[in-house]
Amino acid sequence: MLNQASMVLQLNSFCYFQAPSRASMSHFRVRYQTLEFDKTDIHVRTLRDKQEFSDDDNTAFDLGISSAVWSLFGVIWPSGEVLAHLMFEHEVKGLKILEVGCGIGLASLVLNHRLADITATDYHPEAGNFLNENTLLNGDRKIPFVRASWQDPGTNLGKYDCIIGSDILYERFHVDLLSAFIEKHAAENCLVMLVDPGRGHHAPFSKKMVTLGYTHSQRKPIDTCYLTAPFKGQILTYQKGLPCQ
Repeated sequence: MLNQASMVLQLNSFCYFQAPSRASMSHFRVRYQTLEFDKTDIHVRTLRDKQEFSDDDNTAFDLGISSAVWSLFGVIWPSGEVLAHLMFEHEVKGLKILEVGCGIGLASLVLNHRLADITATDYHPEAGNFLNENTLLNGDRKIPFVRASWQDPGTNLGKYDCIIGSDILYERFHVDLLSAFIEKHAAENCLVMLVDPGRGHHAPFSKKMVTLGYTHSQRKPIDTCYLTAPFKGQILTYQKGLPCQ
């Protein structure tokens, strides 16, 4: 039996997209889905699948994004769904929230629909375009987006009470980069919540965060019936200072 809080409805199988604003046009196929969070619908436009690729003007290539990983930002991953469901329930009143490595930005879309103060970041040159299109699909206000590299010393995002992310510890060297980026943008009292699918780098990352003064805990998500397969990852929580009231 389908769970109403988690049923995914495919609205339109596939569409062909041509980006109109580039001198060298980008071409890729997209799909439209509606994800249900209790009685709330979130409409999402994603890449058709992980085989899509379009970088005619070498924008992504020049940023160090190869064809092998180009599409990863543009699909919905299990960790992203877990984070979005967490954010659907999380108390957001008075919090300034940052999503790091947002990709398709499902959690940001949920938070924005709840009228939370959310800013999203990602390094991929198409992430902001998809985020803007998806806020329009949901009839919501535009989400502030900054294309940011974790190793860019000039990133001026400010400080946040809550920093979130999903499946962003891909490589061992991300441990130092991500922890430093989070520390740079964490307010005096800040909650960090990351959903990690179990890629093997969360242990050294947690040790690094503890050395920076954060307390750490981890747990399994309680209910992931909205996923098509068991979730083997963890919800990683780090607290700097006092919990926000």
